[in-house]
Amino acid sequence: MSIAEFFKMGGYAFYVWGAYGVTLLAFIVEILLVSHKRKTTLQQVRLMLEARGEV
Repeated sequence: MSIAEFFKMGGYAFYVWGAYGVTLLAFIVEILLVSHKRKTTLQQVRLMLEARGEV
């Protein structure tokens, strides 16, 4: 089996590599969304604490 045959995957390469690509994209989007949500939540907590005079 050659490297070219491996990457062609018996004619199913488009579907296989496409699935890997979509999965990777979903992971990246999820990480970005969680990071953004964490930042906004921390900002809200800081504002609430400052309003109460606890910071």
